[in-house]
Amino acid sequence: MISDVQGAKYPIFGTSDIGKQYMLDIKFIRANKEAVQEAAKNKNINLDVDRLLSLDETRRELITKIENARAQQKKLGRENIEEARKLKEDQKAWDAELEEINAQYEELMLKVPTIPSPDTPIGKNSDDNVEISKWGKIPEFKFQTKDHIQIGKELDILDLERGAKVAGYRGYYVKNEGAQLMMALMMFAFNKMVQKGYAPMIVPTLLKEFALFGTGYFSGKEYNSEADEIYEVATKDKDAQGQASRERKFLAGTAEPSLLAYYAGETLNESELPLRLCGFSQCYRSEIGSYGKDTKGLYRVHEFMKVEQVILAGADVGETEKLQQEMVAISREIHEDLKLPYRLLQICAGDMSAGKYKAFDIEAWMPGLNRWGETGSASNFLDWQARRLNVKYKDKDGQMKFVYMLNNTAMPSPRPFIAILENYQQKDGSVEIPKVLRPYMGKLKYIKRKK
Repeated sequence: MISDVQGAKYPIFGTSDIGKQYMLDIKFIRANKEAVQEAAKNKNINLDVDRLLSLDETRRELITKIENARAQQKKLGRENIEEARKLKEDQKAWDAELEEINAQYEELMLKVPTIPSPDTPIGKNSDDNVEISKWGKIPEFKFQTKDHIQIGKELDILDLERGAKVAGYRGYYVKNEGAQLMMALMMFAFNKMVQKGYAPMIVPTLLKEFALFGTGYFSGKEYNSEADEIYEVATKDKDAQGQASRERKFLAGTAEPSLLAYYAGETLNESELPLRLCGFSQCYRSEIGSYGKDTKGLYRVHEFMKVEQVILAGADVGETEKLQQEMVAISREIHEDLKLPYRLLQICAGDMSAGKYKAFDIEAWMPGLNRWGETGSASNFLDWQARRLNVKYKDKDGQMKFVYMLNNTAMPSPRPFIAILENYQQKDGSVEIPKVLRPYMGKLKYIKRKK
């Protein structure tokens, strides 16, 4: 009998291989062919589901032939050597054909998206995202305003010129009270997450490739330097025995891969769920897909700090909807504590990555840009990431299930920093410090020009 369970006798990716799982069960795809094809279309993914299912059928037929040939060879033993030899030759041919079919099958399976939630807007790109709500009043200044670049330079808290000299394109230094302000943002968000019941972690930022593949940060099965906004570390590493390591290492663009991969290859108990985690990390992004966009200032940079939150939940869609709203509520609370005007957007299907079931963005008002700028994003992946990372749990009936995974940006360092400098600027050139951040800055109320 051929098993459809991942890790069967002829898997493409085995369950023992962390980071080598499919994103959707093939049985689900067979039963929901039209819905999967529609999801791919709405997410701008080039996927031929009919071709995938045809390959699946051929693959299963070959597996049956190979299993039958092996069984028949055992029966024949030494009694009929000629027939056994013929079966072995047939099996070798089928094995070669299966390997080729598997490669094509795998390529298509990697493209299969999560079907978005029923209320996800249908749209082609970010222009079609839907505004859900707004909070706060856009400030009206009675003086000539400045952007964060000019403010940062005049207050001697930001140095882009020396940043570019030392680090290259998009390099920067945050200094003096600016450095205090940025760290205050991180500590404020980190402590907020702990208060909300999220277990804090400082996570690795140098990662193996399975963690990035597993969480969907590779566009395909392997790292693609032309498409993936990730830095690969060229320096050779050594293993525990002091031998040259062949494992490739990468710099994480967020704490999300480290947090979600923490339980990779493990089985949890249902009583442990939901697991709420938050992580602080430095983040690195090549931004190769944004060449020419937001080239000035801190809006789009190669490295920054971030506080990320994730939840590992049981396989209950309704429960994950509530948990996602919990995450969004925390992000809204942080913006309101900082008194930053913001709007909440629901992301349309065409602006969602393959694995997302539902997504929301928060955008703060940035006077220097005279527009809203993304400062947070909350996503529900259901079991798409958990299948890749092979994170399961045992329910109360003893059944093994994949956990559902959610993530949210609690606080990135550059953009809220921009929003504070620009929204809190004063006529005399100073910047008022939001009240909730003052305890982290020696009770400093204003950043003023140096005499």
